[in-house]
Amino acid sequence: MTRVAADGAQQTYARIGGILYVFIVVVGIFGFVVRGRLVEPGDAAATADNLLGSETLVRATLAVELLGYASSVAVATILYVLLAPVNRHVALLAAFLTVSANAVYGLNGLFQLAAVMLLGGAGTSDLGAERFPAYLESFDPPQRHALAYLVLRLHAYGFAIGSIFFGCTLVLLGYLIRRSGYVPKVIGVLLVVAGVGYLINSFTQILDPELAGSLVPWVLLPAFLGESGLALWLAIKGIDVPAWDERAQRGWATAD
Repeated sequence: MTRVAADGAQQTYARIGGILYVFIVVVGIFGFVVRGRLVEPGDAAATADNLLGSETLVRATLAVELLGYASSVAVATILYVLLAPVNRHVALLAAFLTVSANAVYGLNGLFQLAAVMLLGGAGTSDLGAERFPAYLESFDPPQRHALAYLVLRLHAYGFAIGSIFFGCTLVLLGYLIRRSGYVPKVIGVLLVVAGVGYLINSFTQILDPELAGSLVPWVLLPAFLGESGLALWLAIKGIDVPAWDERAQRGWATAD
């Protein structure tokens, strides 16, 4: 491969990664807004009515989010390729943490389906069985509502657990970008702050849920700024290819 072809490849990777990251950010905001409108804090019956009245929206949201998680793995691969010249081992760790986070996020989506199924939504029965299965008749409506609400609360905790992995990812990416020389340092700083915000939010939600509720959305605002900044920069500007090429020619550095 000639140098020109390699340069073109790196810039193409950056642009593709940026476009995918924009999609991921949009999907994340969409899912956050949808769940915020469906869940009535402390009111299991109202939440159940919202879920059954918007079952298609709930399932569509999960489907789109799963595409977002798959896209995140692709972005992790691209960022590894782009940032490995700074420190291959740190870039690889960031990629592994991203995969781990998205595995947790993906499995966590089962809680959304479980909530709908507890209420007798589509897919609750085996193929060919009645719409509302007999085994759910063991629970009266208030019990089903309470169980569905509990499952959605578990979904929130599952997201917090996944975000611990992802918060560490952003800290590592921020470190690599700040030292790269071919992506603006300010984006790296924002990503480090964003990662710390994810970690604070997740651990606070696990240790003190009431305090966590008062921190949202402010503690997650840096995440929006940092991730959106990286996504838009890669999609629009890409990377400084000569600087990347110069860094890559030094070999795979294990430390600066």
